[in-house]
Amino acid sequence: MSLIAILGALETGLIFGLVAMGIFLSFRVLQFPDLTVDGSFPLGAAVSAVFIVGGTNPYLATVFAAVAGAMAGTVTAWLNVRLRILHLLASILVMIALYSVNLRVMGRPNVALLGETTVFTPLDSLPIPGYVALPASLFVVVIIAKLLLDRFLNSEIGLAMRATGANPRMAQAQGINTGLMIMGGMALSNAFVAVAGALFAQSQGAADVTLGVGVIVVGLAAVIGGEAIVPPRTVFWATLGCVVGSILYRFAVALALNADFIGLKAQDLNLITAVLVVLALVAPGVRNPFKAAIAGNNKK
Repeated sequence: MSLIAILGALETGLIFGLVAMGIFLSFRVLQFPDLTVDGSFPLGAAVSAVFIVGGTNPYLATVFAAVAGAMAGTVTAWLNVRLRILHLLASILVMIALYSVNLRVMGRPNVALLGETTVFTPLDSLPIPGYVALPASLFVVVIIAKLLLDRFLNSEIGLAMRATGANPRMAQAQGINTGLMIMGGMALSNAFVAVAGALFAQSQGAADVTLGVGVIVVGLAAVIGGEAIVPPRTVFWATLGCVVGSILYRFAVALALNADFIGLKAQDLNLITAVLVVLALVAPGVRNPFKAAIAGNNKK
């Protein structure tokens, strides 16, 4: 692969690292299977794009995107907590509704950002090429987001949220408002995803209503693959695994699509995604017997 292709894969992998951290919050911390992300990702892109085109400061537009994503996550949690709708069904309902919401927000299927001022525009004044400056800036953003998430999950509220996901009954017995924790966690999860959508739209120069297709699969591949590579012993390593898994997933996709001898093309992207997710799911089961065999040989 060329240097530009490698840096492009790194750029996309870092953006989806935010998605992976959001999915980690819902799937791993809260044990909440959330498909809302397929709608909140393009929602973040749509909201930021509309505000930017309307003349709003791009940083403020990105904040609005985070708020919109948080609202979407809160609605999903509210349907589950207050109306007692099954969590998976609640997230599917919100995901479907968000397709229409995104069309309403943009007023059309897509909004172009070419020529508009985005959060990445200041990078043009740097004495380094844009294809290098963009991944570097995203790396800083993702690391800051990771450290803030680590700090939050180790705080009193974060521990209450983790307890809610691990054992809701015990959490309630300890006086924790589990419904509030689920709502807060889902809001934060989808805020991460919406910010990723906003950054993706601004880096690619357009927001489209179909951006969310397959986001949940990509995020799960990053989370599960990251756990196979970086064992989640603590919160720090778990969130680091999300970022590493997302980057490696994008590199694997880019490598597969650029390996001419394999014969894969762009239309095979979903097939590659499915294979990578299967490998990520199988890897921990293969690794554990291998470790057990090595330990047995060492004892002998």
